[in-house]
Amino acid sequence: MIIIISGNSCTGKTLMAQKLLEKYKIPYFSIDLLKMGLYRGICDCGFTPLDRNEVIGDKLWPIIKGIIMTSIENKQSLIVEGCYLFPHYLKEIETMYPGEIVSVFLGFTNKYINEKFTNIINNRNAIETRSYQEERTINDFINEHNEFRIICQEAKVKYFEIDQDYEEDIKMIYDYIENKIRMLAEIADR
Repeated sequence: MIIIISGNSCTGKTLMAQKLLEKYKIPYFSIDLLKMGLYRGICDCGFTPLDRNEVIGDKLWPIIKGIIMTSIENKQSLIVEGCYLFPHYLKEIETMYPGEIVSVFLGFTNKYINEKFTNIINNRNAIETRSYQEERTINDFINEHNEFRIICQEAKVKYFEIDQDYEEDIKMIYDYIENKIRMLAEIADR
């Protein structure tokens, strides 16, 4: 089983992957590590860390897809998290491996960003240490989340938004993942 966690930066994807690892003992793979490994290790990898997420995603997807396919074919569970995983990529692979992938797309409502922007920025280092200064404005964040929401809605994927209280809202997502895991396990046992 593969669990995919995607969404805009600072939504808690890496923290969620870490908590799922601790609960289910399923390792996770951070797309940020792949991105930086390629960028630092290959002189002309075709992107820079400052490129748009779509540019980086298009470069990384063939590798990520190969990792997912290999994991499924080897019957190895894996959590894959990162902001470079777009719904149209997953639609392709979910068709190839029905019932093997649980995907979650995360975002914030405009209301939440407006009310909690400082908290969002202050909590971005919950798992990873990010030493750079955040240069995106509250309007940049709102625009990014609006764009990602539209992409998810157009692709008809399960999209979750944090709207009120992060801890309460995120619990619904953990419950969704737990139910999907249970359902997939029941199907596999038949």
